[in-house]
Amino acid sequence: MKKVAAGVAASHPATAATALRILRDGGTAADAAVAAVLACCAAETIYTGLGGGGFATYFDAARGEVTCLDFFVAVPGTDGDREAGPMVAVDVFFGGMPQVYSIGGASVAVPGVPAGCGEVHRRWGRLPWSEVVAPAVELATEGVPVPAAHAETLESCAPALAWGEGAEVYTPNGRRLRGGDRLFHHGLGTAMARLAEAGPDVFYTGEYATVMVDAVRAAGGSLGPRDLAGYRVLETPVDQATLAGHRVLARHDMNRTVDTIAALPADLSRPGRAVAVATALRDRGRQKIGDTTNVSVVDADGNACVITTTLGLGSGVWLPGLGINLNSMLGEGELVTGDMQPGRRMSSNMCPLVVIDPDGDLAVAAGSAGASRIRTALVDTLLGTLVDGLDMTSAIARPRFHVVDDTVHVEPGYPRDELGALAMAGWPIRQWPELNHYFGGVTAVGQAGAAGDPRRAGVGLLL
Repeated sequence: MKKVAAGVAASHPATAATALRILRDGGTAADAAVAAVLACCAAETIYTGLGGGGFATYFDAARGEVTCLDFFVAVPGTDGDREAGPMVAVDVFFGGMPQVYSIGGASVAVPGVPAGCGEVHRRWGRLPWSEVVAPAVELATEGVPVPAAHAETLESCAPALAWGEGAEVYTPNGRRLRGGDRLFHHGLGTAMARLAEAGPDVFYTGEYATVMVDAVRAAGGSLGPRDLAGYRVLETPVDQATLAGHRVLARHDMNRTVDTIAALPADLSRPGRAVAVATALRDRGRQKIGDTTNVSVVDADGNACVITTTLGLGSGVWLPGLGINLNSMLGEGELVTGDMQPGRRMSSNMCPLVVIDPDGDLAVAAGSAGASRIRTALVDTLLGTLVDGLDMTSAIARPRFHVVDDTVHVEPGYPRDELGALAMAGWPIRQWPELNHYFGGVTAVGQAGAAGDPRRAGVGLLL
């Protein structure tokens, strides 16, 4: 089997360049992935930020072991001294359909990104923490050009992102950011520099913890100092399924990505598989957007680190003078489950994964943005590389379909014979006019190369 070359895939050129820089400086896959995630927190704040949460999947090549870490957001309220007020409803239009989201202080859950980055680095990093954070300090201090694809996402998410203090960031001088404009957050360079100096604890027990609690409570939220001080990164069980003789390993997400792969038929030849794939992907009514981004990194030793993070749509509660927008996870209806006890970790569709080939070597390290479409995008990409024999760029860029209720939503250019098979099987089909960020944002490194999703200005770079 072909060895995976060291490289990175990410959803912004600056993020990918950051990871490659760290690999060149002798960093591990974990060092590079953490540096890239922190770069995302300056360059991709339309999707993620230090006030969000995420998940990491790490493959240790020498041991052949896969570890999944959960640093997603937790339900606040363990202090028990504050009831959250009402949230602020905002209408976000996506695919021509209005969707109601809730933001404001009451939507803020306990963030996990700083702690998660710290834990990944502690376990598998090699370079000093300050060196890993340094590129993000530079990006945050100077600002970063907005890719056109990110500006398109902003068009949909602006009612939430450009609310309150976000207006100055995302609609400076009353004009929404466009492709090529500079994204800049006043104070974020200072915050990143302090993170490099003091470590992640600055957000949980240090001076920024107090700033965060005061900001959220002033906006009607219930986040308290005990919520932050008690936050921990969790190691979670690893699900496993077989696809084309390969093992797919990842966390157990809300959409049950690994279970979906396990449910695929043995015969995955085209065009016959379309109906079986649609059936496996049937997704009851989930259409939410979700601001999410992913980084996939493989180092020269064959280790892989895949990290997916999100901010939701952003709560519109900013840490004063620090340029950090906090998450809106408690306002994401599909993530609010029956058991929302204070301190409990919230659920998520995010699913960073690795694929191991029949010889026990790494075949793919991949993850995706896209809320409920994460599973769809990952399954289609793995079918492209492992079954259809495509290179990574082609597998990620080709048209996809996604199932909502009993309708197949499809991008232009999807094979007509497969759409015919779906129609014959009784599936209503909704044609979209172009490739769209709605259908996810995969970034992957593997035996088939490294690539990012063109739907989100993705970039793949090899060392």
